[in-house]
Amino acid sequence: MCILVTEQAPDFKAQAVMPDNSFKEIELSEYRGKYVLLFFYPLDFTFVCPSEILAFDRKVEEFKARNCEVLGVSVDSHYSHFAWRNTQVKDGGIGQIKFPLIADLNKKISLDYGVLFNGEVALRGLFLIDKGGFVRHQLVNDLPLGRNVDEALRMVDALQFHEKYGDVCPANWKPGEEGMTPTAEGVASYLSKHS
Repeated sequence: MCILVTEQAPDFKAQAVMPDNSFKEIELSEYRGKYVLLFFYPLDFTFVCPSEILAFDRKVEEFKARNCEVLGVSVDSHYSHFAWRNTQVKDGGIGQIKFPLIADLNKKISLDYGVLFNGEVALRGLFLIDKGGFVRHQLVNDLPLGRNVDEALRMVDALQFHEKYGDVCPANWKPGEEGMTPTAEGVASYLSKHS
């Protein structure tokens, strides 16, 4: 596995199923000027994956309100993504989700992001990419461990708070709370108020 934080996010072009059910070749660099939450999941028509995808879908408007696009990736084909989108949730599908699902059939994207497991499927990787195309946050879970979508949203908020104010975000920081000035005095002041 590679650590991509602070590095330029590996660009790619790939087929995707879009929210309107159309097929489109998308390129990551097309999203410059926006934040991107790029997440990988193992396979369509599996078990933990739909719970995560539907959780991201329920929050997609909150990501968009922060100028952040959500993109899902697995090693399935765009035809498999299409079939899964067009299967009702009660029948094991994900329904009409509101963000693109990218096909990584040749597994190159998963390999480039360091999440390809045993040459077969992607681990549950999540990458927060800033408006300039740099990876600012990375998280990788093993196959049976689902992610926390609220935490992904909190990381977008933390990055944007830092970019706006220059302060850093201490442990368990939430929107509306104060940050910490990145100096010895700032840390001491923060810790004296919050210990």
